[in-house]
Amino acid sequence: LAFDEFKGVDRQLHFICLNGDNHQVVQILRTRYKKTLLKYFGRFSPQARANVKTVTMDLDFYYQDIVRACFPNAQIVIARFHMIQMLTRSFNSLRVQVMKTFDKRSRQYQLFKSPWKLYLKKFDELEKIHPRYNWHYKDCLTQAQVVTEGINTSTALENSYNLMQSFIQAVETGNTHELKSLINCQDQIGTL
Repeated sequence: LAFDEFKGVDRQLHFICLNGDNHQVVQILRTRYKKTLLKYFGRFSPQARANVKTVTMDLDFYYQDIVRACFPNAQIVIARFHMIQMLTRSFNSLRVQVMKTFDKRSRQYQLFKSPWKLYLKKFDELEKIHPRYNWHYKDCLTQAQVVTEGINTSTALENSYNLMQSFIQAVETGNTHELKSLINCQDQIGTL
């Protein structure tokens, strides 16, 4: 199965359940409240619910509670999109924190402010050959040089950036061993 929500009637969030194999809609409910979902899935026999092997979802904690309560043999699978989204949002927050430690007129501040989207791209996709002039930081730099100079201003930011890049690479290549290693990494990212 796969769980998610979407905005429907009156811009309310509705619950959708899909067959994880063929992506066919199993059920759409007008609400996504835990009580409603437990009642809906409780209508199925314990044997039918025990046959569910995986449930793919986003990071909503109450979905995990529902899976544990209703599907005793199901393994919870977090969608790759949501893992990467959470990681990039977290990194972006750290980037803003580091940026705010600099004077607004400084080169470092400008390296973080205007080209902020570059920090969220894969490093391999950044322009590395043709520098362009940017009036914000008054220099000709490639995209890769902008990002490298920016992350070098903070150890925590540099470590976080490298972790994010490694995680995205591991997700894209399907390297589950590397993903587990990164998730269970005990190395400290650093502090500001």
